[in-house]
Order: sequence, then structure tokens, then C-alpha cells
Amino acid sequence: MIDSENILILAQKELRDAQRNRWFGLYTVAFAGLSLALAWMALSGTGDYGLAGFGRTSASLINMVLMIVPLMGLTLGALSLAGERENGTLLYLLAQPINQMEMLLGKFFGLSLALLAALGLGFGLTGLLIAIQGGGTDFGVFLTLILLSFLLAIVSLSLGFLISAAVHKGATAVGIALFLWLILVFFGDLGVMGTALVLQINVSQLFALTLVNPLQLFKIAAVLDLRQNLEVLGPAGIYAFRTYGTQLFPALIGLLLLWVIFPFGIATQVFKRRGIL
Repeated sequence: MIDSENILILAQKELRDAQRNRWFGLYTVAFAGLSLALAWMALSGTGDYGLAGFGRTSASLINMVLMIVPLMGLTLGALSLAGERENGTLLYLLAQPINQMEMLLGKFFGLSLALLAALGLGFGLTGLLIAIQGGGTDFGVFLTLILLSFLLAIVSLSLGFLISAAVHKGATAVGIALFLWLILVFFGDLGVMGTALVLQINVSQLFALTLVNPLQLFKIAAVLDLRQNLEVLGPAGIYAFRTYGTQLFPALIGLLLLWVIFPFGIATQVFKRRGIL
């Protein structure tokens, strides 16, 4: 039986721990600063430098989100269990009247809220600055980008949890998380194109290959919301849009949700088998 009160208490603990995490604070400041800088440097409709509308700023933010948000989620998730297992605090937690699932859910929800708060700060300051300067068009596109970024952050956190459940030492978990981040980031457009050239796969197989990477799922969904087509992504994008049409966006969201559920579900099974030592 899962006690929601125990989950809430543990979530509050994780929020407090995240606030004291210097690396997480650095990520938050970097994300907010870069968001504001990109909003300021985006070209306005008249061609002068200044604050662009929400739509153009969203286009500028997509690549930054792809780089920073997964790094935040993976490293935070990687330290969630391995760090406390190494320090012995995990044993202390489970000595309390809670079960393993309550602890895992409490940690996951708490860290998710911490990530959402950090991203909300950066996006909130950026949106406020754009609105003050009169660039309030295409707010729906900007809001969708925020929601997609939240989802990508939780996907990354779930993957980090899986790493943390399987590894004993925090440094090892962070190292694996950084390696996975490099794979996900660089096995993007260039990696997929290189694989397509080597294996000589067709356009449908090329699109299927992009769906393996959650970062690419985010990118396709963000570009689709921004432009209402995928021509900018090349043959695979054109094929996807013509084949799936209006069903493509909800399908991408569904796949991202699966990337949250499955790694976390596997992490719970790995943690139960591995134990706290």
C-alpha cells in the first residue's frame, strides 16, 4: 500500500536538497541567462537587434533546450540514488516507515518539481521580458515549447534514475549520465545522416531511426508546432508529415511519455533487485 503523505514528505526533501545543490543552481542560472540572451539577440521583424516575438524566440531556444535540459535531468537523476547509496543516507531513509516504491516516487516527483521550477524561472523571465517590450505575438508557440521542455526534462530525469538505480557510486553514475548525454546530443541530425549514408537506408527507416532518440522526438514536435511542417528537417521530416499528418504531434507526445514511464519502471525493478547496498 502506497502512502501519498510519505511521497509528499520525500518530495519536499528532494526539493530542499536540489536548492542546496550547487551544480543544479549553476544549471538554473545558466539556463535563465542564456534564455534571456537569446531573446534579446533574436532579430526583430524590422531587422534591428532587440526583442523578437514569442515565435522567433522559440525557434532560437530549441537548440539551447536540446543541450542544457537533458544535461540537467540526467545528472540530477544520476545522483538521486547512487549518491545517497554511497553516503549511506539511503539506508537511513528506508529505516523509516516507508517502502521502496514510496521512496522512489517521492524522489522522482520532488526532483521533477525542482526541474520544472528551474525551467519555469528561465522561461518566465524570458516571456516577461518579451511581453514588456511588446513582442507578445505567437504566445501559444512559446507555451508549447515550455511544455515540451518540461516533458524532455522529466524524460531525462527518468533515464538518470535508471542509471542511478544500477550504479553504486555517485561519480560513476554522473560519468555514465554525461556519456549518455553526449550520445543523445551528437547522435542527432549528423549521427542519423551518417548512419543513413553508411547503411543506405530508405526514408521511412531514417525516420524510424530518429524516433529512437527522445531528443529528436522533442525537436520534431517543437519544429512542427513552430512551422506547421517539417521541411526544414529534410526528407525524413517531409516523409513524416505527409505520412502521419495531424496525428504526428500527439504520437510524438505519446512516445515522449513512454520514455518517462519505461525507464522509471525499469529503474524500480533494478533497484529492488540490487538493493540499497
